[in-house]
Formats: sequence, C-alpha cells, structure tokens
Amino acid sequence: MFKKAGFILFSSLMFFSCKQGEVPCTPSTEAINYPSSDSLAQVLNWPEDLAITGFSGPDLTPSPACMAVAATGEVFVGVDMMGSLGKEMNKGFIKRLVDCNHDGIMDSHTEFAQVDNPRGILAIGDQVFVLHTTFSPETGKAFNMDLVVFEDKDKDGVADGPAKVLIKNLSNSKYLADRGTDHATNGIQMGIDGWIYIAVGDFGFHNATDREGTQLTMLGGGVLRVRPDGTEMEVYTHGLRNIYDVAIDPFMNIYTRGNTNDGGGWNIRFIHQIQSGEYGYPVLFKHFTEEILPALVDVGGGSGTGSLYMNDNRWPEKYNNVPMMADWGRSYLYFHRLTENKASFIQDEEEFIQLPQITDVDVDAAGAMYLSAWDGAGYSGSPDKGYVVRVLPENYNYEPFPNLEEFYWTGSLVDLLKEGNAKTRLSAQYELIRRGKGADKVWQLAQDSSLSLEVRAAAIFTFAQLTGEGGIDRLVTLTEDPQVQEYALRALSDRLGTIEKVPTEPFVNALKSDSDRVKAAAIVGLGRLGKKEVANDLLEIAVPNSFKAPEMGTEGPHARPNAEIVVPHLAVKALVKLDAVDACVSALDTDQRDMALWAMRYMHSPKVVDGLIKAYVKTDDAVFKNKIINTLARIYHKEAPYDTSWWWSTRPDTHGPYYKTVEWDYTPVIRSFLKGEWEKSSEDEKGLYAELNSKYRLAIDDFGTVEITAPKEDMPTVDLEKIKNKKGQIGEASIEDIMIALKNIKGDPEKGKEIFKNQACFTCHSVSSGEVMKGPFMGQIGSIMNREQIAESILKPNASISQGFSTVRIQTKGGDNYVGFVTQESATDLTIRNIAGIATQLKKSDIAERKELETSMMPSGLVNALSYEEMASLVAYLEQQK
Repeated sequence: MFKKAGFILFSSLMFFSCKQGEVPCTPSTEAINYPSSDSLAQVLNWPEDLAITGFSGPDLTPSPACMAVAATGEVFVGVDMMGSLGKEMNKGFIKRLVDCNHDGIMDSHTEFAQVDNPRGILAIGDQVFVLHTTFSPETGKAFNMDLVVFEDKDKDGVADGPAKVLIKNLSNSKYLADRGTDHATNGIQMGIDGWIYIAVGDFGFHNATDREGTQLTMLGGGVLRVRPDGTEMEVYTHGLRNIYDVAIDPFMNIYTRGNTNDGGGWNIRFIHQIQSGEYGYPVLFKHFTEEILPALVDVGGGSGTGSLYMNDNRWPEKYNNVPMMADWGRSYLYFHRLTENKASFIQDEEEFIQLPQITDVDVDAAGAMYLSAWDGAGYSGSPDKGYVVRVLPENYNYEPFPNLEEFYWTGSLVDLLKEGNAKTRLSAQYELIRRGKGADKVWQLAQDSSLSLEVRAAAIFTFAQLTGEGGIDRLVTLTEDPQVQEYALRALSDRLGTIEKVPTEPFVNALKSDSDRVKAAAIVGLGRLGKKEVANDLLEIAVPNSFKAPEMGTEGPHARPNAEIVVPHLAVKALVKLDAVDACVSALDTDQRDMALWAMRYMHSPKVVDGLIKAYVKTDDAVFKNKIINTLARIYHKEAPYDTSWWWSTRPDTHGPYYKTVEWDYTPVIRSFLKGEWEKSSEDEKGLYAELNSKYRLAIDDFGTVEITAPKEDMPTVDLEKIKNKKGQIGEASIEDIMIALKNIKGDPEKGKEIFKNQACFTCHSVSSGEVMKGPFMGQIGSIMNREQIAESILKPNASISQGFSTVRIQTKGGDNYVGFVTQESATDLTIRNIAGIATQLKKSDIAERKELETSMMPSGLVNALSYEEMASLVAYLEQQK
C-alpha cells in the first residue's frame, strides 16, 4: 500500500508535524478503562479475532447519538443529552477525540462545536457536516432541523466559526416541539458520486430549503440527497419508516434499517434503496404492495441506528464488503451478507458485535473501526452513560494516512483512488474535486479494465464531477464497456444541471442489456433526462406476474425480495417523471396497456381520465374493463398538500392509497362514470363497486362497503388500585434488591404468562399482532430490551416511557377530557384508549387541545404483591416475546 516514494516521504515528514494553530498532541499512556473491556468481552461474547478496547467514557462522550471518523483518525462524537424525547436546549455538542500516535489510546480532545440534538456527522477534509435540531431562542422550543457544515482550516480541533447552513427546515417543526427527535431526520453519508445522502425519518419535512432556494416537502420518510455545497437537493427514495442512517457501497447501492411501528411492534426491515424507488410506508406497504419495492427481509423487533458499508481489504474477508447495521434495540452490530439478485439482492443477516444500545459505527482510512454505545442513557439522554470503543482485526498493522492538502503532486492523489478501502478513495476524490485538477489521469483509471470495479467506479464518478459537460463524450464511450456500463450511465445522468447535452441513445440501447442492473441505471437515467420521446421504449417493459394486489383485508408481502418487480417499477416511476400522459393513453390500444395502466395510477390528468373512459367504452374485454375501473378508482382522489398539521402518528393509518384525500378537478367526472356503470351492473357485479369503495375510500354511499373483521374487543374492567395496594416481597424491597434477586432466579415463563393476565398487564399491552392494539406492544419486547431493562420498565414506569406511547391528554371543544394512549390515527380521526381499556374515537377537528404528559399511564406498584420468584417469571415470559 502507498508505494509512491514521494508519498512515503511526505507521510513520514507530516505524520507528527504540528501546523500553525494545530493543538500539539502528546501521546498518552493512560488507556481508557471505560468500559472494562475484559469483563465486557466475556459478557458480550465478542469475536475472538477482534481487539475491542475502550476509547472514551461518559466523562467526555455521554449519550453519543452519532459519530464520524475522519480518514486521518480523528473521532467526532455527537453528544446528545436531550435524547429523543428531551426538550431542554443547550445540552448537545460535538467532541473531537484524537489518538495522535494511533496506539488505541485517546491522547487529546476538544469540544469542536455546540449543537443540539446532533443526529448525523460526516467528517471529510477540513469540513465537518452536521445534521442537528435548531431551537428558537425566544420560546426555547425545538424549531426545525438543519444540515450545516463547519470548517477547521487551522486544525486546532475547534470549528473556525459559525456553521454554514446547507439545508434548513429538514423536519417537522410541530412534532419536533411536541415530541422530540425520535422520528426526525438523522444520519448522513457521502457516496463516491459526491452526494451527501440523508436519512429522513417518518416526520418527513415541509419546505426544506437548500442554498439555491430549492424547496421540497416530503410526507413520511425517505432518502434525500444534496451536493456538499448545499445545492441540487433532491429526493432519492420515498416511503420509509424512521430510518436512522444509510450504508453506501462502492457501487452506489444504498442500504437502510428502518422499522414498521404500525401498532404491531417495532419490526425492523432491511431495505436496498434504489434511486426513484417507492417503498410504501405507511399508505402502500400493507395493502398496495404490488406498487412498491419491498424490503429484503423483516428481521423482527429492533431499532435501527447507525450504519456503514465496510469496504477495506485489510479486514478479514468474512467481515468485509458487507453493510454493517447498528441496532439500538437489540444492542448488536449486524451485517447482511448479500447475494446479487438481478437488479437487487437477497441477504443473510448475521450477528457481529454486541454492544449495549449501539448508536453508530465508522472506520478511518487506516482500517480502525469505532463504535458508540448509548448504554442505558434513556430516552432523554444522561450525563453518566455512554462510551466509544475501538475495534481492530487481529494482526492489524497501522499504516499512516497523510494530510492530503500537503500533496503538491495531483498525480499522487489520483493514485490513491486505486487503494483497497472506500475511505481512502472518497477522501482522495474529495481533495481532487476541491482542486479541480487531475481529470486526464483519473480518466486513465476509468478506462483501465485491469483495475478492480471499485476503482473504476470511483474513477468514473470522480471524472464526471471534475469535468461536468466537458466529460460527457468520453463517458458515453464507457457505456459500450459492459464492465462499467452501469456506472457510466449513472454518472451521465447524475447532475440535472449538465443533463441537457447528454444523449438518450446510450440509455435506450442499455434497455436491451442482459443485466437488470444496467437496465435499472438506464431507466432511472431516462427519467432524469426528461425526453418524452423515450416513453414508448419504457412502455415496452413487461409487467411481471408478481404485480398482484393483495386480497381485500390482507397484508401483502412488503418484506420479501421481488427482483422481477424492480425494473418495471422503475420504468413506471420514469414514465411519471416524464409526464408521459399521451404515450400512456395511446398505449391502451396496444400490448403495452398493462404498463400504461400502472403508470396512470399516479397521473391525475384530465387526458388520462378521458382516455381510460374511452378505452373502457371501446373494449369488450371484461378483464381489461375491470383494470380500467380500478385505475379510475385509484385516481379518484389525490394526496392533500402536506403542511405538517395532520401528519404524524406512532400508529398511522395504513389503509392507503392516500393518507389524507382531497378531490381534484376530474373527481366528479370519475364519480359520474363509476355510478353510471354501477347502475347498469347486475346485483352480483355490484360487489365489485363495494370493494372499490372500501379499498380506495371513495365514500360513494350507493356502492356500500365490504366489512373487514377487526380483532375482538375483550377488555374486562380491572381495579388497578386494588392490585397495586397489595404488598409482597416486591412491594417491600428496594429496586436494587429486586435486581440482585432477578440475577439469581430464572423464573418460569408459563407462570409468567398467568401473572401477566392476573396483574392486569393485558389491559394496556398486547402480545399478539392479532389482538386489539392498546399501549406499548409486548409481542417483541424480548428482542428490544434485556432482562434488566424489562424489569426496570415495570418497576419504574416513568423512568423510560416507551417511544410513541406517552400518555396523551385530549380536551375537546365541547369540554370533554380523555387520557390514554392514541392507538389509531388518520388525517381526520383518532382513537384514544384509557387505562381501563375503553376506546373512544374522536374527530380531530373537534379537539381543542392535545398534550403529551411527562408521566406514564402505567401506575407504579402493579407488581408490589409479587414474590421474587413471580417477578422473575413475569420477566422470563416477556423475555420470550420476540
């Protein structure tokens, strides 16, 4: 590695040098003894071929919500002592930790910058990008979230001045102030294409504004991207629930770990993000699954946090070239071993490193990995909990990474693009683009078929960024090279500002490729090129047999790979982006009618409605007629403009296909046509219209509806005061004594099941997704809490109120008051269930005040009457719920 003589000379000269303004670094010999690595390794059963040591403790880095590691090894930790539900400002900062001789012992530290709720950090060159919550100085309440960049040109470990805002208003002001950041916008990563990718939680955002003044709004979660200078902001994917970070591989595959907390638990879905893809949460992923790209797997309960795609040839092969995904709830760093499956993948999840409430993971250019642990800091942060550890593979040899600004010869930087780790390649690319030089030498790498695909892809994206319009012709020649055709197509269509001069021919030709990955890149590119004349080429793509709607009242396969749906799904997205209305209407008379009908589901155009009705009248094909009727019903409404006033909920309405419906200009035309056909239909045929009325929520009274059987309400009244006033061992013991006893008593899960019933736990908690949803779901509690955490949540219910299940107090305009859990919520209605299990449905327009309370609805003392053995049995039963 690093063979150039000039490079070695520079690295040896510069490694321990201190530039003007830089804080001198004296190597320390005092290893951090937090956590106690030896004892923790035994408890957590860490891999024997890894060396895991403490790097910082809660004295420096309490409540670490996110983390980033510079190529040169400096660790930037986002400290967040507000947590996800805290409300006080001025409790967050970014700590910069330095190990100047790279022996694993932290030698110096500085407070790099003060920011509240840091949720994403990216350190590259002399810039540190940060995503964080902003507060109003006047009210002291959360205002919104911004993506900002700090600079540290003098390398003194402290930001040079105020941050520059790249994107403002990146979240939902209403819910940030009311709830906190637990479903807000989170991690940031940079891809080898030079974009910063942003994990948007399901709060979404309203009027996010970049430095060019571009404004975007997103209902729900997804992936957003922006250039490092804060320009060209655009949506990359949509339809996700509370993702916390993105992992990006060298070929621009992006992976997320998001959940589906829709009332049935905190299920985790591992998802391959494909540009322009719709993933459906919350309105499509259950009942309109034919319209989405599904997740690769649902792994059960958990809570995804930071992530990293490990690409470093100094790491053992079994740990390399995998997306590594932290799970806070499960306290594990997982990786997913991927196998290519057409344009996507299939996966196998594997446990890697156990760490208490792990929040983030990153690696430096020398191959040292760092992990941050929340370690019980609660939902509102703690000054006494949290730490960072360093992880190295066995037989690790440190190789210094230089300060790239000192590379006077640009050719040496270009050579770094050939290195076997992603961090080095990205850092070299960033410096090359900063200088604006080296394009010809980079082009030589892009053409060199003897190099690895990682290197050639890095060179292609670097060349595209260096040359802009001037590099189009040369990139077009690479679209004829099957080895790198996919990356050349992506690079050509990547920047909308230079896309006008990109020819469509290479993309149209690529539609005939044997590779679905190449087809996918070509289709996305054609959508971005904006040339409507290619619509007929897209319409020729076949609709697969798996494009099939779930039966009424059933949930479709939203977490099972469906490789054959990817290419046609992207083609539909491209047709919609091109606004290919005329081509789709014309296709109704051809063999491409099914693809046209699919695209028309998202085209609220008078031409579409008129074309569908004309085709219906013209055909005698009953199957085709039925498809047309369904398409008209699908576009009967459209989604209301999102203004943050009616979205968000822990248990949102998943019925679909819209969250808040509004009529549009041609709704009366569709209604008149549907009613006319209903009147002409037989009694047997009228059942179709009842189904349409229910599925699409048309609210046409004449049609009737199809009743879907709901879970049985079985909520006997329980006297909780009587239960908690009984005294036994638990009621007479301290919490410390109880915890000690639970360590020694295993408990009987079968007895625990009976205790769960006898102690009235069932009045607020369900353990099966088929039951009525009440308060916090217990069906997966064992996968997101350990034994001690379960016991603590029972004994001290106010200590850690489960996210999304705070007690809510509602006062109506008529003066009625309700206190309980909000168990269902749509844009217009909600259901609140009180402590006795009584459910009340309210119109949101009738609500005068809605407030989340600081205390849990669960009373303390409900287990006072239990013995140690009984308490252990209750905990054992809940442990089994996974």
